[in-house]
Amino acid sequence: MKPKIWLSSPHMSGNELPYIQEAFDSNWVAPLGPNVNGFEFDLQTYLKEDCHVAALASGTSALHLSLILLGVEKGDEVICQSKTFSASANPIVYQGATPIFVDSERETWNMCPVQLEIAIKDRVSKGIKPKAIIAVHLYGMPYKVDEINQVALKYEIPVIEDSAESLGSEYNGRKCGTFGDFSILSFNGNKIITTSGGGALVSKTLKNKKKAVFLATQARDNAPHYLHSQIGYNYRMSNIVAGIGRGQMTVLDSHVAKRRSNHEFYVSVFKNNDNIVFLQEPEGCFSNRWLSCILLKSKSIREGLRLSLENENIESRPLWKPMHQQPVFKNAPRYLNGVSDELFEKGLCLPSGSNLTDAELDRVVTTINTYFNK
Repeated sequence: MKPKIWLSSPHMSGNELPYIQEAFDSNWVAPLGPNVNGFEFDLQTYLKEDCHVAALASGTSALHLSLILLGVEKGDEVICQSKTFSASANPIVYQGATPIFVDSERETWNMCPVQLEIAIKDRVSKGIKPKAIIAVHLYGMPYKVDEINQVALKYEIPVIEDSAESLGSEYNGRKCGTFGDFSILSFNGNKIITTSGGGALVSKTLKNKKKAVFLATQARDNAPHYLHSQIGYNYRMSNIVAGIGRGQMTVLDSHVAKRRSNHEFYVSVFKNNDNIVFLQEPEGCFSNRWLSCILLKSKSIREGLRLSLENENIESRPLWKPMHQQPVFKNAPRYLNGVSDELFEKGLCLPSGSNLTDAELDRVVTTINTYFNK
């Protein structure tokens, strides 16, 4: 069998090892320590805006804490982009709240501002004003920040910016991860940089960062004994994991450049293939191209191509199945225009890792060309 080509595998630089070794040498292996502080500082410096970062166990935990900090409780409603991974929506249910799913627009594949306002008006008419909006930069492509924030401001609803897939992306020259009332990052194994697992909460105030860290460390009150006046969580990042993150930050820009190069390569070699359509960057958007995505003409063509790649031991994946199609959310209210359903039917993610070799990219292209030429 030919060697596996992965969709998006971890890409270590070697710069991680000194930070990890330092954690072992100093016996800082707990969920605190100099690497945690350093990683948070590195992220804050990279994002450039006046922000405060809390390093956590996952992007999901960051979303959960964001909802808690915004006061989301049982019986509340939270609007969420339907075209996303389930981790964007699951924390809503953790809080006993109801997800309200909103469809996408075609230009970025992200939350449609028109559908968002329709949803808000309808929920308000039913007597429940949504408590928050979760908007996602899908596959690294920035959502329509100005339009979404304008609607949110109009109805005074805070925005949680899900930047799990978009570290390194920009909107009008400003880094994604800095536009929401809270923003979240992910360092899962398939992301642009990885700490094996892990995530971060980005806050506009130091007060909210400190509150997030308090909740993430089991909400232990300041006392000589173990005293708890609130429910807490085991959500803090360890010093060892943060050491991996510090090393990964040194190659973040080069990883973004390589993924963008992969995307440009695919666009150039398939420019005359009428069967393939790529997601373009709208004006003002700079995508990290976390995954290179294409649209085919039908579901049958998408599946035929996916299986052809699989037969060559090349991993590809359909675009995220919309949350409103997921069995677990079958009863959730939804405001649809058909875009995310069509994207799921026809969309495919191609191998996109920053560690892909030229030979591997050629294998992918050859397999795709063979499929369409047969």
